Amino acid sequence: MRIGLFTDTYFPQVSGVATSIRTLKTELEKLGHKVFIFTTTDKDVNRYEDWQIIRIPSVPFFAFKDRRVAYRGFSNALEIARQYQLDIIHTQTEFSLGLLGIWIAKELRIPVVHTYHTQYEDYVHYLAKGMVIRPSMVKYIVRGFMSDLDGVVCPSEIVYDLLVGYKIKAEKRVIPTGIDLAKFDRPELSREDIKKLRFKLGIAEDEVMLLSLSRISYEKNIQAIVEALPIVLEENAKVKLVIVGDGPYAEDLKALVAQLHIEDSVIFTGMIAPSDTALYYKAADFFISASTSETQGLTYLEALASGTPIIAHGNPYLDNVITDQMFGTLYYHDNDLAGAILEAAIVTPEKDETKWADKLYEISAENFGKRVYEYYLDLTISKDFHNDLNGEDSTMKRLTRMVTYLPTKAITLPVNGSVRILKGSAKQVKKIRNITKLLD
Repeated sequence: MRIGLFTDTYFPQVSGVATSIRTLKTELEKLGHKVFIFTTTDKDVNRYEDWQIIRIPSVPFFAFKDRRVAYRGFSNALEIARQYQLDIIHTQTEFSLGLLGIWIAKELRIPVVHTYHTQYEDYVHYLAKGMVIRPSMVKYIVRGFMSDLDGVVCPSEIVYDLLVGYKIKAEKRVIPTGIDLAKFDRPELSREDIKKLRFKLGIAEDEVMLLSLSRISYEKNIQAIVEALPIVLEENAKVKLVIVGDGPYAEDLKALVAQLHIEDSVIFTGMIAPSDTALYYKAADFFISASTSETQGLTYLEALASGTPIIAHGNPYLDNVITDQMFGTLYYHDNDLAGAILEAAIVTPEKDETKWADKLYEISAENFGKRVYEYYLDLTISKDFHNDLNGEDSTMKRLTRMVTYLPTKAITLPVNGSVRILKGSAKQVKKIRNITKLLD
């Protein structure tokens, strides 16, 4: 097959979405398919990057400067897609490149599938401090975007249930994103390497190392782990928490640690080199996360691939991953977190190598790529049947008109300082409207 992946974010921008896309591209190519990535321009792009990556002119998104929005080059993208004879389009984000992918799929009369990566209700507060879009409005925007999709990939049961609640009519299939096991197996990392890292961190061999590795933001709920730690230390003084990463909540978190007087039991490392990630996982006794905002959470899988069990807030996705206590311990209320940590340190069994190997294949990128390809085949067969029965319709015009209409349906009236923000995005809004004119 010849597959087009459309995304507003891709390397060198670092994100879970970008990682998932690269993983999918790699695995599909291993299966013999041609994969083309349509994404935004970026000043840090290597001029000699893969020719199968097509960059669409873009500008920084006014609300998230690390994300970009395409503003022209749409007709060129259509011609490139036609020239490459795409068989299917797989969109990965809901903004400019997502809309472009749907439009091109409609023009080429090929199936279009979308992966819903982000649970936006937890992030709209970053958009003009919540003055423009409220969490309750997200479902209307998502429903509009997905109105003409042939299928939706749900990375977890959480996403599936969410989209059912949104009344998304498109076919939905749960396919968890897999990971490259080789990046975390790392047999060259010796016991001596692990001992050196623990010594560097100030963690003795008989101490329990809990590893938190993520962007340090409020929604990651690392504060719940910190708040539970004094209770844990009363029962087991040989527990230490290592917090890897950085983010907008880092200083608040450090202040909380100081307030609780547990500075000797919490180590902040800041950012680490990506090549060191596996070493930190392997050095830890448990990977720990109290986040309730993850639709999947690749860090859970990375920990397991490194051979490290997890302690995490339970959800439908993790319920299917942690099928034995050797893989980890789940809890369901913040006040149970301390007990989960103490329990895990005592009763986590030794590894059963056969069960662990089966689990690793289940979460592997190889399995992920095969399952996505099977979904592509099903959608292609269904689309061909639909095209044979029906002539081409014009629903894309309705979609683009819906996008320009959304502010009256789903966006609140700006107050005070938000006027400046809306003016700053005026050019981007005009570019979206130009698509409508092009289609008329």
